[in-house]
Parts: sequence; structure tokens; C-alpha cells
Amino acid sequence: MARADDGVSRGVWGYFAAAGVLTVIMAGTTLPTPLYGLYERQFGFGSLMVTAVYATYAIGVIAALLFFGRWSDQLGRRPLLLAAVLLSAASAVMFLISDGLALLFVGRVLSGFSAGVVTGTATAAIIELAPPRHRRHAPLVATVANMGGLGCGALLGGLLAQYAPEPLRTPFAVHLVLLAAVGLLVLLLSETAPASGGRMSLRPQRLSVPREVRGTFVSAAVAGFAGFATLGLFTSVSPIFLVQVLGVRSEALSGLVVFVVFAASMIGQLATGPVRAVRALPIGCAVLIVGMILIAVSLLRASFVLLIVGAVVTGVGQGMGFRAAIAAVSEQSPPQRRGEITSTLFVVLYIAISIPVVGVGACAQVLGLRTAGVIFAAFVALLALLAAIRVARPAETPAR
Repeated sequence: MARADDGVSRGVWGYFAAAGVLTVIMAGTTLPTPLYGLYERQFGFGSLMVTAVYATYAIGVIAALLFFGRWSDQLGRRPLLLAAVLLSAASAVMFLISDGLALLFVGRVLSGFSAGVVTGTATAAIIELAPPRHRRHAPLVATVANMGGLGCGALLGGLLAQYAPEPLRTPFAVHLVLLAAVGLLVLLLSETAPASGGRMSLRPQRLSVPREVRGTFVSAAVAGFAGFATLGLFTSVSPIFLVQVLGVRSEALSGLVVFVVFAASMIGQLATGPVRAVRALPIGCAVLIVGMILIAVSLLRASFVLLIVGAVVTGVGQGMGFRAAIAAVSEQSPPQRRGEITSTLFVVLYIAISIPVVGVGACAQVLGLRTAGVIFAAFVALLALLAAIRVARPAETPAR
């Protein structure tokens, strides 16, 4: 592995600079969340179209993971980091100039591309740039940068939409300034994985799960699906829930709710560290079930306080389940296929972010938003229960 030994990448500065790049790009993916209610009123579309716009983000992420996931090993970290910055900037421009649905869809797809490109690349760069005394904590720093960016993006978008002029323009103008700053940091970083000169291919990455890992994979995937579906709900239609169900008209509070979920997820992931995955996974599922019950009750009683409490509990459960799922799959996977199996799990998780929330939007068209939200909470709780039962059962033989 090449050493990072010049420019801003020298010592601890490059380590945190790479984390800053990841944080700013991931913030851009949730920046529009508090604004969906404003878009809905300005452009005259309903909750189904809001969830459809949101779901196109997952399409971009999955496409980037499948087609470009290995490119940073072949081209180097810096070119891919710079590409992610440019994709995020292009997404911000689409939102900045949007005058209808078309540009919103384009902006979300580009945002998904940027997230799919940067997640693995920046995580690898953070680990490679970490000084020896920080290397043990580098994966945790990457996780905090990722989840912290997601939470801070929604909070920043909500605050700017609430208190700054031009609420549908200012958040993206500010984000472009931040992207310009981290773009300069990328140019100053040393390359930690010089280009290998290998042939670039657009052939999608293979996704499969060996027979001996499938039992563990299914349990992890079901638990992860439940948790990521919840993240999808909060980052897509929670502002509309606040307005139409709870009567709360505040973009700042919408951003705060999403921030709370991601902050709680980080706490859940940190709390899972010393706990074995086989124990942490059912605990996370149980916490997630409690969170779903609280969210359902908050919708039925139109209680903002209960929604915040439910967001905290749900975030903790999601974080515990997510880290345990990754750990369980990683532990059981053959080393030579670990990356492929983990990528397969992430594709499942990003499907969870998109398809269930589109179902919420469709259900809301027929049954109303409150009923759709309660049905969604029951669906997630059932998935979490199934995952917990699978983990609690004695290990199955590979043949089964």
C-alpha cells in the first residue's frame, strides 16, 4: 500500500480531510428531505410522487455499486473521490435550477451516483490515510462521517429552508460552496492506491451468496431491510407526515427529526461494538419493533413528542441491527468472497430504502397518509420479528 506522505494528507490532517469529503457528499443526499413538502405544494404533486422522486436515489446508488465499485482500486482513490464531488455538485445544480419534476428526478439519480461512488472509496481512503495510532479507529471514523453527513444534511437543509431566503435554492447554493471546499481537499490529498493500469470494465459486479452463508445472510438481510426501510421513510415522507398528520409546519423541525434518527443510529452502532453479532442482531430487532410501535402510536394520536421518541428508539435499533448484520455476514463469509457478499447485502439494503416507501406513497393515495404510516410500521415490525426469530432458532444445516 502506498503511503500518504505529502500535502494536506500528511499525518492526521489527511485522515480527517478524507472524512470531511465523505461527510459533505453524504450530506447532499439528505439535503432535500425537509424540502419535499415545499416541492409538493409548489409543483402540485402528491405523496406518491414524493416517494418516487426519493426512490430514484437508490437506483443511482445501486448502479454505482454494481458498475463502479471496483474502479477506485484500478484508477486510484483521488480520481473517484473527485468524480463523487462533481456528481454531487451536478445534483445540487439540478435542484438549484429545478422548475418541475424532471430535474428533481435527475438530481436524485446523480445524488445516488455520488453516494455509491464515494462510500467505498472514501472509507478505503480514510483507513489508508490513518496514522498508525488512529488506524484501529478508522472504520468507526468512516461510519461516523457517513451517518453524521446524512443527519447533518437534513438538519442543514431544514434550518436554511426555515430561516434563509429562497428556501428551495439556498440549501443547494450552500452545499455547492462546501463541495468546492472539499474538492480542493481532494486535490491536495496524496494517492494511497496508485492506478494499477488494469482494463476498465462496465460489466456489473457479480452478486451471489454461497450456500454455506445463506442462513446467516437471510437473517442479516431481513433485519437490515427492516432498518433501512425505516431510514427511507424518515428521509422521504416524514416532512409530509409532520404537516398532514401532526400539523407541524416547520422545515427546521423536519430536518431535526431526520437528524435525530441518524444520530441515534450512530449511538446504536457504537453500543453494538462489544456485543457479539448473534446477540446484537435480535436485540436491535427488538428495539426496532418498540420504535415502530411508538411511531404508529404517534401517528394515531398526532403526537410530535412521541414521534421524536420513536425516532430515537428506531434509530438505535436500526444502528444495532445494521452493524450486527454486517459483522455476522463478514464473519461467516469466505475471505476471497467477502466483498462480493457484502456488496450483495448492500444492494438489498438500498432496495429497502426505495421500494417500501413507494408503497407508502401508493397506499396513502388510497387509504390516507396516517393509515399508510401505521401499515408501514406494522410491516417493519413484522420483518424485525421474523429476523429475530431466525437468529434465535438453532443453526440450520446448509442443506436447508
